[in-house]
Amino acid sequence: MKPDFTFLRWVALFEGSSLLLLLFVAMPLKYYMGIPEAVKYVGMGHGILFLSFLVILLSHMAKGELGLLKTLAGFFASFIPFGTFVFKAKALAE
Repeated sequence: MKPDFTFLRWVALFEGSSLLLLLFVAMPLKYYMGIPEAVKYVGMGHGILFLSFLVILLSHMAKGELGLLKTLAGFFASFIPFGTFVFKAKALAE
C-alpha cells in the first residue's frame, strides 16, 4: 500500500509559506517600519508550523513510509526559503 503524504504536503506548503512571510514581510516591517509585532505573531505561527512539519515528518519516518535520507532532506529543506516547496515536489511526488 502506498503511503498517504497529503497532510505532510499541506503542512510543507504552509510551513514554507510562513517562512517566506516571516523573511520577506514581517522582518522588513520590523526593521524598516518599526513594527516589531509583525515578527512576534508571524514568528509564532511559523514556529508552530515548523514544529508540526517536523513531527509529521518524523512520524512518517517512524512508520517506515520515509527513509532516513528523505527525512533529513525534509528537515534541512525547512530551513531554506522555498526548500519545503522543492521537498514537496521532489521527495513526496506521487
